[in-house]
Amino acid sequence: MKVILLKDVKGQGKKGEVKEVSEGYATNFLFKQQLAAPASDAAMKTLEQQKKAEDRKKAQEKADAQELGKKLGELTVQLKAKSGADGRLFGAVSNKQVAEALEKQGIKLDKRKIVMDEPIRTLGVTEVVVKLHPEVSGKLKVHVVEE
Repeated sequence: MKVILLKDVKGQGKKGEVKEVSEGYATNFLFKQQLAAPASDAAMKTLEQQKKAEDRKKAQEKADAQELGKKLGELTVQLKAKSGADGRLFGAVSNKQVAEALEKQGIKLDKRKIVMDEPIRTLGVTEVVVKLHPEVSGKLKVHVVEE
């Protein structure tokens, strides 16, 4: 019997997949638990439309991320910090501080998307990677000046 999975089912597949299962398994478990629906023509068309809508949404999110990446590439964030005579900072500049400075410039970005191996500990311009989408990342210049 062909069924469309409505939720992820361990050992069978992921949501939205069409699977061939035994009739008893389908009627006694999958349908009762509302994990699957019979794969009728109408249900298949609905599934196809949902997949198309989801693909359009993902494409739009990716396009938005690419646009934001270009915008961030042209931008330089300036932060002030106290430093010693040799140009080393007292403390460090973290991704949270960079995200707050970006927000002041009108770009709301989650601090977890700003990828820094270690905090910035020196004065000057540092290039930071920003992960905007699983397939899109951008670069942002952070300029740390003495307070």
